[in-house]
Amino acid sequence: MNVSSRTGTALRRVFWRSPVRGPWLTSVFGLVLLVGIPVLFVTGLLSYAAYNPDLDPVNDKTPDKGLLGFYLFAWPTDPYWLYRVTQGVHVTLGVVLVPILLAKLWSVVPKLFVVPPVRSLGHALDRLSLLLLVGGALFEFVTGLLNIQLAYLFPGSFYPLHFYGAWVFVGAFIAHVLLRLPRMVRALRTRNARTELRTPVATTSPEPSDTTGLVTPFPAAPTISRRGALALAGAGSLVLLVVTVGQSIGGPWRRTALLAPHGRQPGSGPNGFPVNKTAALAHITARDIGADWRLVVSGAGRQVTLTRAEVERLPQHRSALPIACVEGWSTENQHWEGVRLADLAGLVGLGHEPPGVFVESIQRHGAFRAVALRDNQVRDPRSLLALRVNGAPLSADHGSPARIIMPGAPGVMNTKWVRRLTFGATA
Repeated sequence: MNVSSRTGTALRRVFWRSPVRGPWLTSVFGLVLLVGIPVLFVTGLLSYAAYNPDLDPVNDKTPDKGLLGFYLFAWPTDPYWLYRVTQGVHVTLGVVLVPILLAKLWSVVPKLFVVPPVRSLGHALDRLSLLLLVGGALFEFVTGLLNIQLAYLFPGSFYPLHFYGAWVFVGAFIAHVLLRLPRMVRALRTRNARTELRTPVATTSPEPSDTTGLVTPFPAAPTISRRGALALAGAGSLVLLVVTVGQSIGGPWRRTALLAPHGRQPGSGPNGFPVNKTAALAHITARDIGADWRLVVSGAGRQVTLTRAEVERLPQHRSALPIACVEGWSTENQHWEGVRLADLAGLVGLGHEPPGVFVESIQRHGAFRAVALRDNQVRDPRSLLALRVNGAPLSADHGSPARIIMPGAPGVMNTKWVRRLTFGATA
């Protein structure tokens, strides 16, 4: 036996001795991920499309996407809760899958530390695909979890990191599925799931040895059954579901959302619902939103400047819409009051089939201080330049004196502290 073989054998004697590891248990965890990860990926793509990145460069946080943006489409305003659901599913499912991912990695850990690490060209390619799969999974889940906690500890912007990382990960995932699916199906057929779920620790025995390298030749006494391993991972997912899903559902469930971002709850009352960016964080001063504030509306070669009082004298309309953010949290429907964007387009002669609009905020620095909206968003009668919410004037944190509110869009597209609307223009 050569040195590397002795080293590999020693590692397996000391570390990888659990008798529950084997192709069957790995395949069960893999089956859950085989269902969950495609849903996670598709809802992530929908989240990216909701920003309408192909509309204007100012909306696009991954400008070098190239062919990866092949699927982009004009994001609709109906149903009005669309983004709330797709992003809620994306974030909640991502959190819930964490224990399953960790259990899957635990079940295959002997394969990650084989000695020698590379035995041939074919083996090297297999190891590279495994590196991309495991590394991509860890990268996507870690950056996603940090983002929903508003903890930007990673270098660079979350959007391109998560977007490009997702494509690397899903490419490795597809390759892995194509290579391993037949083996997974065979492994699932080797044991009866009902029998395994009735087998206690005392009668747990290793799976028959095979060529996968997952079954230890040096089994230790069992400390957990396969039933226990599945229950442990499932219970972890259930706990994470309970402490996460409330931030998307709202209502009484919000009190259970222990993993929701904290420190952005601006008290109670009409404006007492969450925000991501406060006026202080955006460096908005009292002077910016005080008596000297003006709204500039332009388009088709015309321009109108309005004081707050003049905006309030325009026809006022109401919309019941939520705020839904990329971090997965959302509010219940809030009752907004303000001027329809289509009516503001009419002030510069564009009231008949108004075009899209370029929205600019008083905010001077930071992402999404300006956005471009599509014509379908402008034309929807629920899209407002809101002045009031739940019967009260907007607070400074919620965008006083005026903010955009429209159906079906990510929260950051509902620009706060609006100072200028340019219809028919881009950045």
